[in-house]
Amino acid sequence: MTLTPPGRSPNTEQIKCKDCPLRGNEAFRAFTEEELDFVQTFKGGELVADAGTTIFLEGNNSAHLYTVLSGWVFRYKLLHDGRRQILNFGLPGDFFGLQSSMFGEMDHSVEALTDVVLCVFPREKVWQLYEHYPNLGFDLTWLAAREQFILDENLLTVGRRTAIERVASVLLHVFQRIQQLGMARGRRVDIPFTQQQLADALGLSHVHTNKTIKKLTSENLIDWHPPILHVKDLEGLVRAANDELTSLPVRPFI
Repeated sequence: MTLTPPGRSPNTEQIKCKDCPLRGNEAFRAFTEEELDFVQTFKGGELVADAGTTIFLEGNNSAHLYTVLSGWVFRYKLLHDGRRQILNFGLPGDFFGLQSSMFGEMDHSVEALTDVVLCVFPREKVWQLYEHYPNLGFDLTWLAAREQFILDENLLTVGRRTAIERVASVLLHVFQRIQQLGMARGRRVDIPFTQQQLADALGLSHVHTNKTIKKLTSENLIDWHPPILHVKDLEGLVRAANDELTSLPVRPFI
C-alpha cells in the first residue's frame, strides 16, 4: 500500500523496516527482532509528498500516524486572520500524529517543509502495540513526553528569551539535532526553513528576525547563506542563547 498526494507518482519501492537507513543511526534505540517484525506489519505504506503539502489539517481527523523517513516537516497553528505560529520542526526519525489517536482530531496542522518520504501507520493498530509490545508502548509515551519537553522549551523561548536568545537557541538546537542524525558536515548543516518560517517559530517579525541574524553574523557566531548554516563559534552561540550544551539522549524510533 502506498499513499500518494496529488501530483506525485507512487513510491513503488518501499523500504523494508529491516533495511531502513535510519536504523543504524546511534541516535535511535535498537529494535529486537520481534519488535522489528511487528513494526513491519504495523507499517501500512509510504507517503511521498512535495514541499508545501499539508499532511494534517487542524480540526480534521486522521486515520494515520507518520514517521519522517527523509526530509523535513513542521507543525503549526493558525489564527483566524492568517497569523501562524510554527510549533516545531520534524526531522528524519521524528514521529507525529499520535494526538489523533488519543483525541480523534488534530489541534494543529503539519506541512512538508521539503520533499518528504513518510512511513505510514494505521492508527487502529496502535492499541495492538500497547497490548502486545509494552516496550514499544513505552517508546510512544517517551516520544509524547519529549514533544511536551520541546513545547515547554519553545514556550520559554517565546515568552522570556530576548530576540538574540530566541534566534540563537533555535539555531543551536536544530544544529544539535542535525549533528545527532549524522547529517552535519563539521560545523556546517543544511536547514531548509526560511527567515520568515524562523520568525513564525519565534513570534518575531521578519524584519526583527533578519536584524537579529545579522547581529549574530556580525559577532562571528554564525554564517547563514540559506540553506547552509555555518556555526562558526559554537560556545559563543550557546552563550548568546543563554542556554547550555547538552548531549542528546538515545531516543526511540518507530
